[in-house]
Amino acid sequence: MLTTEIKNAYISILREELMPATGCTEPIALAYAAARLREVLGAMPERIRAEVSGNIIKNVKSVIVPNTGGMKGIQAAIAAGAAAGDAGKLLQVISDVPEEKHGAIAAYVRDVPIEVACADTTRMLDIRLTGWAGEHSALVHIANSHSNIVREEKDGAALLEKPVTDSAEDNLTDKSVLKVADILEFADTVDLDEVRELLEQQLSCNTAIAEEGLKNNWGANIGSILLRDYPEDIKTEAKAWAAAGSDARMSGCEMPVVILSGSGNQGITASVPLARYAAHLGVDREKLYRALLVSDLVTVHQKSGIGRLSAYCGAVSAGVGAGAGVAYLLDGSYEAVAHTIVNAVAIISGTICDGAKPSCAAKIAASVDAGILGYHMYRGGQEFKGGDGIVTKGVDDTIANIGILAKEGMRQTDRTILEIMTERCS
Repeated sequence: MLTTEIKNAYISILREELMPATGCTEPIALAYAAARLREVLGAMPERIRAEVSGNIIKNVKSVIVPNTGGMKGIQAAIAAGAAAGDAGKLLQVISDVPEEKHGAIAAYVRDVPIEVACADTTRMLDIRLTGWAGEHSALVHIANSHSNIVREEKDGAALLEKPVTDSAEDNLTDKSVLKVADILEFADTVDLDEVRELLEQQLSCNTAIAEEGLKNNWGANIGSILLRDYPEDIKTEAKAWAAAGSDARMSGCEMPVVILSGSGNQGITASVPLARYAAHLGVDREKLYRALLVSDLVTVHQKSGIGRLSAYCGAVSAGVGAGAGVAYLLDGSYEAVAHTIVNAVAIISGTICDGAKPSCAAKIAASVDAGILGYHMYRGGQEFKGGDGIVTKGVDDTIANIGILAKEGMRQTDRTILEIMTERCS
């Protein structure tokens, strides 16, 4: 039986992980740090030095920063936050920047020295901005999660200081409590009034940006291609809508997204396919909410061993989560969900993350497809068994193997991806 402590921990995890954000979270974290830097300094920075981890460089390089008039890159994200950001809005720091301020952001990039250096850090997510104005200086340091400010300084004096480690779970609820059987019991029994607002915001925001992605010309238009050229069925629809949301988001759409595990793409992937399946099946909102709990928590369960940023594509974890949610909608048993997860991770684990960009939408479509196929394998009496590659006996043990693969096995892969992106790609 699910204890009160575990139930409360799961609710706490959902509250921490389901946050609204406008734009890809890595450039937005930079914008947030820059807006806060301006506040701590008490003036517009006349010079900025940014020391950032390699994964920040990787995930900011190719994605458009919203509300900048189509600008990309680290300098653009910092300039947006410094020139026009509202730090009080956290990851929606530049959500309300009017078009008339786009020129000021461009001018800031042009006129203000913004030095960027790859930080000497073992943390995958690390942002340290130092700014100067006249004789004064300030520092803002974010570590491990996108809005986790661990240090602020003015003129060398610490104004804020938090203990910080190399763990992506700093200052967050312990996720070792996540187990697939307990996730299902939680989804079956939790009072939905305790989580309804979180889930409804995730569904409404993320389906809205998916609809925008299908309606207009965004990115590589993966969703539109799927709906045009692939069979007209719910599987195609689920993949297409999720991909369309990513296409819009990666290309600078200014609509908010509810993120999951620090990622808007994961928040979209875990939720939008379930919304389409629920509409197709005619199930009520309560059933959809409970399936979404499965999807969200299975995604977080996988990511807790991987970390927020990695060489392992986060869309895979969310696609597997979506497959688990679909299995819950169509069957609901532990066996169906567990086999779906194991089958899906066996199909698609190892997909690389080479930064935020339009191809994320295609990876999302492939990941959702793997999740759905994982369920249909179960329904057809087929499964990947322990000893088949990284699959081992027990769904939670297989998830643990994924964490080892991503966090330890793909460490050098991450370095190589960054070298290729910064040294060989323009």
